[in-house]
Amino acid sequence: MVRLHVKRGDESQFLLEAACGARLAELAPLVARIYNGRLKVQRLCAEMQELAEHGVYLPLNMQGLTEEQIEELKLKDEWAEKCVPSGGSVFKKDEIGRRNGHAPNEKMQQVIKKTIEEAKALISKMFVTKCLLHKLVDVQDLSFFAIVSKKQVQANVCVNMEMVKDALDQLRGAVMIVYPMGLPPYDPVRMELEDKEDLAGTHAGLEVIKETEAQLWWAGKELKETKLLSDYVGKNEKTTIIVKIQKKGQGAPGREPLISHEEQKQMMLYYYKKQEELKKLEEDDDDSFLNAEWADSHALKRQFHGVKDIKWGPR
Repeated sequence: MVRLHVKRGDESQFLLEAACGARLAELAPLVARIYNGRLKVQRLCAEMQELAEHGVYLPLNMQGLTEEQIEELKLKDEWAEKCVPSGGSVFKKDEIGRRNGHAPNEKMQQVIKKTIEEAKALISKMFVTKCLLHKLVDVQDLSFFAIVSKKQVQANVCVNMEMVKDALDQLRGAVMIVYPMGLPPYDPVRMELEDKEDLAGTHAGLEVIKETEAQLWWAGKELKETKLLSDYVGKNEKTTIIVKIQKKGQGAPGREPLISHEEQKQMMLYYYKKQEELKKLEEDDDDSFLNAEWADSHALKRQFHGVKDIKWGPR
């Protein structure tokens, strides 16, 4: 199987294995489907974090309003009484004004947060492994996701749609445990789980690539849908290549840099140290000692002539 290191721009996304004889007309949509699935998990994790801390989403006509304005306009959140978390709620005001502030209790919050961490680790371990194999980052410097287990870092595992679906199912299960009565139909968490999210006009919407618009590039070449993967990379099943995904019509993506970001940092650190060493050498290059008595090259001659301590002036 050929190993594909999928990137979006200069950012690593995931590892994927494909047969040499894979048709690019089927491979490109598969890469886009996995890429969009990982984006969906990331969006869902972000919204569930807010759900755990501040409760369910407010109706759109109540968001951003103060309590006085809500009373004055006689607005009411009809879903607040229906969507009560298991074990009761604790009030924690949402300063942004998007959620009602009736958060789950500490135990139920931990259920959501633990599931978020597991889902993030599940879809991020492919990226982490690749970075470590190529020494792009250090284990202590990983910040793409908060928690990555040691086993996942060591395991060289490629992603597939089953892993993305598994992450989504885990998140869906956590929501059902904490909110058995469900969420409001306008809550972003429920909309994501039901594939009804509206990303129009958002930055998240710009990141999504439709399967019909997906295009793969390798070594500055467009991988045309009418060909096979082997037409470009040969028939060596142990080949590893870096492919970049983007929308059709955007042109060729930027080529891979000759040196990695980590290598560039190490080079800059090396030259900085050398510069500091040269500065110290320049500071030590002081010839003031030449005026000292012991450095006088004519002292011995004057001593033999008896003119060593002659002073020109009245005593």
